[in-house]
Parts: sequence; structure tokens; C-alpha cells
Amino acid sequence: MHNNRRNFLGLALATVAFATVDPVAASAATVEEIKAKGTLVVGIQGDNAPWGFVNTSGLQDGFDADVANLFAKELGVKVQFQPLAVANRIPALTTGKVDILFATMAMTEERAKSIQYSKPYAANTISLYAAKSDTVTKPEDVAGWEIGVPKSSSQDKAVTDAVGSTATVRRFDDDAATIQALISGQVKAVGGNQFYGQRLDAASAGTYERKIDFLTTYNGVGTRLGEKDWNEAVNAFIDKIKANGELAAITKKWMAIDLPQFPESIPNIPFTVN
Repeated sequence: MHNNRRNFLGLALATVAFATVDPVAASAATVEEIKAKGTLVVGIQGDNAPWGFVNTSGLQDGFDADVANLFAKELGVKVQFQPLAVANRIPALTTGKVDILFATMAMTEERAKSIQYSKPYAANTISLYAAKSDTVTKPEDVAGWEIGVPKSSSQDKAVTDAVGSTATVRRFDDDAATIQALISGQVKAVGGNQFYGQRLDAASAGTYERKIDFLTTYNGVGTRLGEKDWNEAVNAFIDKIKANGELAAITKKWMAIDLPQFPESIPNIPFTVN
């Protein structure tokens, strides 16, 4: 268990070959059709340890992979993972390239216009990371800086909202590219999730630290709008693994924390299909 958590640190800057999303639209399947087919195609991140990453054996691994494997088991089907870049997650779902997203999907009002969220099943703190030698205690201290974020991510929104026009926000394809941008000096700081500190320390021990916490977000499973069968199946599954301790065990395994307390509702982000 502890070895699994340590293993992801060495993968921080690994190159991941992402499968591209075919531009030809695919057909969206119902839950019963997937059960009959016998395979669930799961959209997941492939470069964002410990949420989702490809391990040294070339297999999809991490927090979201463990939860998705449990969901596939609940449906009685095999799982096929489709690693996706941040910006490709929602298009892959809405065009039917994947059946469902277990892909570190922070729950935002804007995304809720395009996908249906489940109840939250994970929490994530978004922070600013920079060199220890730089003194930063508030957003005004980064005036004139270049700050890296993964484009279309929760970090992108949090940093952009916080710094406004006082700093330049530079957007990269994914978390690995964002981290590399800081290490190589392309940017002065990055907006990252709660695991960036570990990944940065693995790449350059003792150089960087967390400076400012912007917000805590909650992650939900993504399904297509209006598909009540998927939404009900996922919410029932989340209730089950919360109650039986499986979600707490996965959280402890990958994050070394107890299961967070989740909100019963989030304004303008419905957890259920009406």
C-alpha cells in the first residue's frame, strides 16, 4: 500500500502516450447495453498521479482507476481505460468515445452545463507553488509573474480568478508539462493540486513549497446530461462504497488521509438527473 503511494512520485515527469479522441462521433450506450456488451470504457487521466497515471508496468493506476475498477465490478463488466488530456475529457464523453469519466473532474458550474455530475467522491485543494526563496503570502505578491497551469483545469480557473491581470497565466497541456515548466524556469510559479508538492519535491528536493491555498474543490463522476440510468447507477455505487469503507480505504491508500466530509449539495451543480 505504501509502496504504491511512493511509486507515483517517480512518475511525475514520465512521458505518457495519450490516445487521441477520434473526431467521428460514437454512439452513447445505456447502462444495460454496457452490461450486455461486457466492457465499460472509462475516461481517465494518464499523467496526474496519484489520481490517474500509467505505472511502470504500463497499466492504468491510481485513485480514480481503483474506484473505476470497483464500479465496473459492480456492473459485472470489464474495464477499458482511455487516458485523456485535461481538455479532451468532456468532448470524449459527450461524443460517446467513453462511457463515463473517472477523470479528476472538479465540480464547477461551467462544466455542469455540459456534463452530469454524480455525488462528490473526492476532494482536492488548489494552491500556488513556487520556490522557497520567493516570498509570497497573498495574490498581490505575484504581480508581474508568469504562472503555469494545465489549461481548462480547476487550477486554471482558480489562478486566473485570484491573480486577475496582475500576473500572466500560461496554460500547458497537462499537469506533467506544467510541473516541467516550473522546474525548467519557463514560469515563476504554478497552480497545482494537493499533490504537486510531492511531485515537485521528487523532481527537485527542497526547492519548492506551497505558498497560497486558493480553494478546495470536489470531484464527481462525469456522465452525459439527461442520462438518468448512468447517474442513478453511479450515485448508488458511491453511496455503497462510502458506507462499506471501500472509498475510505482507497483514499487512505493513495492520499494518506481520512475520507473527507462531502457537501450534501453545491449551488448550481445538481448531483442527480431530474
